[in-house]
Amino acid sequence: MTRRPAEPIGTGPLALRHALGLPHARRAFLAILVFALAGAAFLSPVLAAAPSPALSEIEADADHAPAEVVLDGEVLFAVRGVSAFPAAERATAIAARIRAVAADRTVSPESLRVVEGTIGFNILAGNRPLMTVIDVDARGEGVTPQVMAEVFRRRIAGAIATYRAERTPQALGIKAGIAFGATLASAALLWGAWLLFRRLDALLDRRLKTRVEGLETQSFRLIQARQIFGFLHGFVSAMRVVLVAVIAYAYLTFALGLFPWSRPIARELSALFLSPLSTMGNALIEALPKLTFLVILILVVRYFLKLVRLFFAGVESGTIPLEKFDREWVWPTYRIVRFLTVAFAAVVAYPYIPGSQSPAFQGVSIFIGVIFSLGSSSFVANLIAGYSMTYRRAFRVGDRIRVGDVTGDVTESGLMVTRVRTVKNEEIVVPNSTILSNHIVNYSALARKDGLILHTTVGIGYETPWRQVEAMLLLAADRAPGLLKEPRPFVLQTALGDFCVTYEINAYCSDAQAMGPLYAELHRNILDIFNEYGVQIMTPAYEGDPEQAKIVPKAQWFLAPAQPPDVPATGGA
Repeated sequence: MTRRPAEPIGTGPLALRHALGLPHARRAFLAILVFALAGAAFLSPVLAAAPSPALSEIEADADHAPAEVVLDGEVLFAVRGVSAFPAAERATAIAARIRAVAADRTVSPESLRVVEGTIGFNILAGNRPLMTVIDVDARGEGVTPQVMAEVFRRRIAGAIATYRAERTPQALGIKAGIAFGATLASAALLWGAWLLFRRLDALLDRRLKTRVEGLETQSFRLIQARQIFGFLHGFVSAMRVVLVAVIAYAYLTFALGLFPWSRPIARELSALFLSPLSTMGNALIEALPKLTFLVILILVVRYFLKLVRLFFAGVESGTIPLEKFDREWVWPTYRIVRFLTVAFAAVVAYPYIPGSQSPAFQGVSIFIGVIFSLGSSSFVANLIAGYSMTYRRAFRVGDRIRVGDVTGDVTESGLMVTRVRTVKNEEIVVPNSTILSNHIVNYSALARKDGLILHTTVGIGYETPWRQVEAMLLLAADRAPGLLKEPRPFVLQTALGDFCVTYEINAYCSDAQAMGPLYAELHRNILDIFNEYGVQIMTPAYEGDPEQAKIVPKAQWFLAPAQPPDVPATGGA
């Protein structure tokens, strides 16, 4: 028989575990790179001394991902590929040679031997080459190529013996009996599941119908009974489908795994379901330290915020005195501290969030940040304006204010908007940024302490003594019950016009919300008193020179109700 040249292949750290029969373990991609580069470095002198194209390809491609050599669905070991002969094709070729030897019962597993070759150690079955183990295959495991070849030989010999034993009539008969029993058990489980869910549906209709209808009555039909029944029956149906799928999956995986010909299918079915679970489980285990840190951070922040809240509650109640700190600032300040604390905690926690370093997570974070930046300019402006107004103490809830052309009472002062109720009982929502960019007239700020001055003007001709006009205006203010007696009202001559003198009556009030009724009362009193004393309120237009000069003789300077300086005032008429 002509001896075929052994083809060099590469193996990774998994090969020794598979060869020794240990459980399959995942390798990190970084370890593959390190081992492959180390193998290439050690093999470089060999290449310089005796150039070998096959060995050069192995070293040049030593960092390629390995492929598993599989026989009857069982992984024997892993090999590496080269650019000209990828790992998957190499593994398939080796598996085919092993399968051919296993099918040939004339070749005994004990006939497998290791023979030293030119570039490594060849594993032969009689005179038939199976594979070659070179230095790069063993270096990752920290053993010599001869030891690695012996390990591979034992693994292959065991796989050949198992391959032949599973195909004997006795073994196939036993596996067929087990498969038949599994079929009966699965059918019984499916029948039992059908009976269980049938009784569960009947139980829902019989036991819960009255309770669900009662719940519908108690909720004033906000919750419909048919909606609840639909949800419950849908949930039961979903559980039925899940249970049937689990039973069918377990049966197929078990039954197909009994026979060597269908075992690869069972392996694929198992990987289809278990691989995602394994991935999630491994990710969860790897993330446990980070999750523990996040839980501790959340607890620390939570109880810190509780202490901060207790502190500000004490400031509000007065048990914790703070000089020059208005009590209206308590909860806005608490919200600022809470926001800063949560923001700082989020910055600290970000690197520990599972997946935060992935490009997808970072891309989503950038996308959300861009959307927030583009769409929240007015939101942030109103928020800052709300806090600014809080600390400026521009107004309080209940104050009568004027912002632009809006006049009314403040009913709510939030972080975003301020609600104002006008004297016409209209509620106007004003954005805080608008308030911050306009001047604010607060009628109530000084009304509670010094009093708000209400003022109105009248135009009286020059023929009427100004002392008489002042006395009548003061009398009108005294007759208004809502105006304060102290400080005393006063009159100002604001203009000497072309046709009249403009008088302004000023009177104090303590209730800014009563401005409208007080103005009406003051105007009524002015009309009554001026009519009572025969003084016309008008502004004549110029048509020609009057026949008599429009002057007030000195004798008429103190016409009633005015009093001369040496006569005490007698009050209202």
